[in-house]
Amino acid sequence: MSELSHAPWFEVRRVLRERGLWVGSGIILGLVSLAFALLYLGANIDPPGHLRDLPVGLVNADKGGTVGGKSVRMGDEVTDKIATTPTDGKISWQRVDRARADELLAQGKLYGALVVPENFTASVAGLSAPGGQRPIRPVLTVLTNQSAGSLGSSMASQASQKAAHAASSALGRHLTRAAAGQPAASAAERLLLADPVSVQVGDGHPLGSNSGMGLTAFYYALVLVVSGMLGANVLHSQVDAALGYGHSDLGPWRRQRPLVAASRAHTFAAAATLMLGLSLMMGSLIMGAAVGILGMDAAHLPQLWLLSVCAVAAVGVGALALLAAFGTPGMLLVTMVFIAMAVPSAGATTPVEALPGFYRGLAEFEPLRQITGGVRSILYFDAQGAAGLSRAWVMTGVALAGGLGFGFGATWFYDRRGLHRRPRAVQPAAEPVPSA
Repeated sequence: MSELSHAPWFEVRRVLRERGLWVGSGIILGLVSLAFALLYLGANIDPPGHLRDLPVGLVNADKGGTVGGKSVRMGDEVTDKIATTPTDGKISWQRVDRARADELLAQGKLYGALVVPENFTASVAGLSAPGGQRPIRPVLTVLTNQSAGSLGSSMASQASQKAAHAASSALGRHLTRAAAGQPAASAAERLLLADPVSVQVGDGHPLGSNSGMGLTAFYYALVLVVSGMLGANVLHSQVDAALGYGHSDLGPWRRQRPLVAASRAHTFAAAATLMLGLSLMMGSLIMGAAVGILGMDAAHLPQLWLLSVCAVAAVGVGALALLAAFGTPGMLLVTMVFIAMAVPSAGATTPVEALPGFYRGLAEFEPLRQITGGVRSILYFDAQGAAGLSRAWVMTGVALAGGLGFGFGATWFYDRRGLHRRPRAVQPAAEPVPSA
């Protein structure tokens, strides 16, 4: 048997002189590179500059006291001052009691809180009261919430500490004026009166040591999305190869199966069925690796497993629908939808409140944002529906139904219009007629 002859290199390299190949490929790759740069960096260049209405709790637990024969509540004065100080719309102070603040912190709806304690008025009054006892310095407590996002918690902490120090300075001026007519105080006492309040920082919703400082939910969700997306690409090619529309390569070995004249709708149905079935394995392996092998802190494992499986299935079916509808360009669309636009708008590294308006719009429907909220609720917030789990389930169901509907709708339309994938039969060349 003679070996298959190959075209020499000088003939193959002619394609490199084709202007269309350079221009077409350059436009596609250039647009992809530009889109990734704009989408990724555009969301994170200046989070403080885009910050709007970051929810931070403001708790006044002060019980008040008597100063100079009058009943006063200095906690009211401090919290009123903080709440009315302009923040250019960056901070949204939520005035709640301590129980409600703890509840909102435990649902990820507050990025932090500033707490005025019960004995605040009594402690302030003790600073200027006569007597030999050492006064108790007033304290304002800043609570962080890394479970809602490290950057958001940091921004809330900075705003709370700034407000607390400003309140201390204002209170110090008042105490200094009040002490002007009293016997001369020592330098230490004057210094204490000028800045009387101690600001302490505490964790408002502690996380386990294997929680990635509040980022394991995001990375776990990202693994689910990427797995579903890559799984769709693999199954799209595998089904094509199994039906004879494509070939399968394994190193130097190539296999081409006989063509099965399947409709586009039937091809999509086969791929989607495989995706739904294999998502059980993929979701299980992801959770097993994260919890069983790596030791990620996690509770409510049945719910985590179910959400993992359904998230992989929804993303995979959605990606298959785009591939079925748009063919090769669908691969770029899948990458843009599930990665390029999803990661910057997920609200995990940069809070949604610190994103430009375009990304806030994406966060309303991008699957990574919804899945991250559900995983975060399970991992950090005791699987509370109000903490994002309910929305995650609703949006996952919508995504799965939408992917199936779009995929079957597009392929059925193509089939009805006769836009089949079967290659046209090649007519054999006419044999030359022998001369008489």
